[in-house]
Amino acid sequence: MQVNGQIIRVIIVSFLIALFLGPVVIPILTRLKVGQSIREEGPKSHYKKSGTPTMGGIIIVFSVIISVFTSGYYTREIWAALFFMVGFGLIGFIDDYIKVVQKRNLGLKAYQKILIQFIFALLLAIYGSKYSAYGTKLIIPFANAYIDLGVLYIPFVLFVVLGTVNAVNLTDGLDGLSTGVTLIVMAAFSLITNSMKEISPIFEGISIISAAVAGACLGFLKHNANPAKVFMGDTGSLALGGAVAAVAVISNTVLLIPIIGGIYFAEALSVIIQVLHYKRTKRRIFKMAPLHHHFEMSGWKETKVVGVFWIITVILAFIGIYSV
Repeated sequence: MQVNGQIIRVIIVSFLIALFLGPVVIPILTRLKVGQSIREEGPKSHYKKSGTPTMGGIIIVFSVIISVFTSGYYTREIWAALFFMVGFGLIGFIDDYIKVVQKRNLGLKAYQKILIQFIFALLLAIYGSKYSAYGTKLIIPFANAYIDLGVLYIPFVLFVVLGTVNAVNLTDGLDGLSTGVTLIVMAAFSLITNSMKEISPIFEGISIISAAVAGACLGFLKHNANPAKVFMGDTGSLALGGAVAAVAVISNTVLLIPIIGGIYFAEALSVIIQVLHYKRTKRRIFKMAPLHHHFEMSGWKETKVVGVFWIITVILAFIGIYSV
């Protein structure tokens, strides 16, 4: 699987921008006192993180934008993926701003957040049906075949996009967890779409934007790994969720998300199971949800949970790469 020089350049540029933006942005966030508040019911080891600057996701977003703008490679699918990444990131930014700047702990109301997410997800589904590589067809992993969803495409993709964006958000609960997992996921999508660029130029564009996000995550990891100097906040987690969803939809690889993004899937599923079971029985299956907190509450160190989840994602990424 040959990787062209453009992808490598984009990764390096995005990585360096995120790396060097950290020392500039983090002190600004500190001065603005946009510190993270920690849930009292969470693991006690997290209390020391209270006050750590959040909203650091702007580092990732700007790194991706600048690396793409300087790449000289401008295509409709790249602009579309950027639009949805920034759009979902903007929802997170508003939520973070309300919580940490205006000191309203709940941020956007649940219905407001879901409504705005629904609008962007619907736009992405409509865009995918008209301008993705295969229209309303989806690549079936391991089968070397496609399935045409027809009129079911938009509602199905709408559901997947909303699920993916919020699953990535749920994964952002430990230092470096969501950053590292998304780095691996986007690197995998970049390799997969790069291998398909001879089929359609759309795949090459998606490969480049995926590489830009992977590079930004790698640079941000320097500031976000344990002990984190900055958190990405909803600004970053929703932007990354939007990026993952956008590249999957536009490249018709939506069915790869549960494989390559298996950690996202497990995190979201753990919350759903916990909530439904508790409402029915008033008992919990997991010590705490999402899943990463369950392992923490079981005695695992934070760094061990993150490391294991990264390793699992690498394995899943290789499975996903060889499934198409």
